[in-house]
Amino acid sequence: MKAMNLQDSMFLLIEQRQQPMHVGGLSIYTPPKDAGPDYVENIYQAWRKHVSANKPFNQRPVQKLGIWYWEEDLDFDIDYHLRHLALPKPGRIRELLAMVSRLHGTLMDRTRPLWEVSLIEGLADGRFAIYSKMHHAMVDGVTATKMAVSQHAFNARETKAPIWAQEHGHPKTARPQAPGLLRQAGEALQAGREMLPGVLSGLWDILRPAGTDEPLSQPFKAPPSPFNVPISGSRRFVAQSYPLARLKAIGTATDATLNDVVMALCSGALRRYLQEHDALEADSLIAMLPVSMHGETDKGGNQVATILANLATNERDPLKRLARIVASTKAAKERMSKMVRLEKIAHTMMMMSPMPPGIITGRAATHPAFNLVISNVPGPRKDLYLNGAHLDETYPVSIPMEYQAMNITVTSYVDEMAFGFTACRRAVPHMQRMIDYLDQSFVELEQVLGLAPLPTAARRTAGAA
Repeated sequence: MKAMNLQDSMFLLIEQRQQPMHVGGLSIYTPPKDAGPDYVENIYQAWRKHVSANKPFNQRPVQKLGIWYWEEDLDFDIDYHLRHLALPKPGRIRELLAMVSRLHGTLMDRTRPLWEVSLIEGLADGRFAIYSKMHHAMVDGVTATKMAVSQHAFNARETKAPIWAQEHGHPKTARPQAPGLLRQAGEALQAGREMLPGVLSGLWDILRPAGTDEPLSQPFKAPPSPFNVPISGSRRFVAQSYPLARLKAIGTATDATLNDVVMALCSGALRRYLQEHDALEADSLIAMLPVSMHGETDKGGNQVATILANLATNERDPLKRLARIVASTKAAKERMSKMVRLEKIAHTMMMMSPMPPGIITGRAATHPAFNLVISNVPGPRKDLYLNGAHLDETYPVSIPMEYQAMNITVTSYVDEMAFGFTACRRAVPHMQRMIDYLDQSFVELEQVLGLAPLPTAARRTAGAA
């Protein structure tokens, strides 16, 4: 057995029926031209033959004396984890996204490894899809994306083993180490030295007076919004892809990063949603942005810190809105860049420490730590194939949380940027309109900058259910 790190175990500790803590992905494929009617069934049967799994796909969570561990599942059952489903007629994208919404809202069995893969056929245009989900205690978004890519090939001729049958990670050469207790004591002392500044800076973020024009966002200074309410276990997922060239053109014209452009587009869509529901506050929404730290360590599990960003949803002018977002993210990144890895983790945990009491008491509705999560996960830059089928589109499906009813996650694939909106079905009505608002946000920025948008037909799109 291997003990989980604190970040990983937190995702199990906070999980509830209305708050499943798994991340997911939806991928849509075009079969090869010579594919027969049993093409998807053949993939399913070939994958079923991989009856054993490698780490972490053979590990299930167990709790002993209040501590969570990973242990090997000696009764691993591939037929539980791999499913073969078909869409009801007429097999539109609407039916696909409705199915993904239902699948994403169900908890996973903790007596088994925490992952599922569903092969879905029946799309009217002859394509098929794969929806997969993995618990956040097992992987973060960046790791999940890398694992999903690993079962694909860069050409239509090559076939790879499914994700659970592959080796993930590389064993490292053992180094001479001090005796166990001495080594552990030394590591604990070093960790304490690195974490203490983060604890202090996180505490100061909570306590420091708010500056009127300060670009650095603070926790618990976000306004109440329709997204900061108790949630149910039901989910609604909508998605859309756009040419990456459109985002880059906006970034070039405004000297903004690609991530800043993503934030500005989301901000414009959220502003319209709030206006339509007569809920646009005088103060701006604040977003929490996960920041991957996998480049700073070779440790497994979740390696994520967070920053807060002002979305400037209270700004009518789209260029001024983008400029405020740029200033906010720049200030947060500059401060984060001066911290070492454990300091970043300690800062994040301390900064968010009042969240659980706020959720228990209901204070999170009136004084949310932030209004929603927006993630940007880099994806593959080359076309991918699965058993000869071309991967056309891929979308992230993420985690709404109690008093955080909306999550927006985006990922890139070749020359496309895919936006995935995941929300509580009850708390966030009319979710499908978020795609219309996102379209309008694109056009608004392009028009004010004098950019000619690419034709709508040039984009691959999943659309909205």
